[in-house]
Amino acid sequence: MKDNDLTDNVLAPVAVLALRTVKIGLEGKFEEALHGFISQSLQTSGQLGVSVVRPVEGSGSREYGILRRFQDAASRDRFYESSLFKEWEIKVALLTEGEPKHQNLSGLETWFVLPGQRAVIPPPRWKMAIVTLIGVWPTSIFVPWALTPVISGMSMPVQALFVAAGIVILLTWVVMPTLVKIFNRWL
Repeated sequence: MKDNDLTDNVLAPVAVLALRTVKIGLEGKFEEALHGFISQSLQTSGQLGVSVVRPVEGSGSREYGILRRFQDAASRDRFYESSLFKEWEIKVALLTEGEPKHQNLSGLETWFVLPGQRAVIPPPRWKMAIVTLIGVWPTSIFVPWALTPVISGMSMPVQALFVAAGIVILLTWVVMPTLVKIFNRWL
């Protein structure tokens, strides 16, 4: 898989978006084959899930988006080198047009899934950077202030760990989902 590869953090979860255009009239066969493949593939180690974005009915599009999440880059690489995936590629080639397009997605894109949107393609990176800055700046001020009474007697590395964990938790489950809702039209 060479399309739009990003530098991997070896231990971080990764996601890969595969776009495939199904041949006219073969949508049912593709759906059946895809269902079987996903069922089998989720049994392999390192899988965190698969989401399928189907073409909007009546749009005339036949492009499917398959978003697969992995525990880490090594799990992703093992999967795409496996015999199961290679057999799928041969089978699905008869049902689709052209080569699939693959795009590795970095961790920040997971914060930018717009509510009610079917598209998997993230907003432009410069917009993600601005919204992330708007979220990180106040969070990085608040968390140390709020934790100081609890962590003040601890060593500096332990304090830093608690502050980092607090920032990540707030950003992931509170701040970024809220900001994405606020800025969803702009994103």
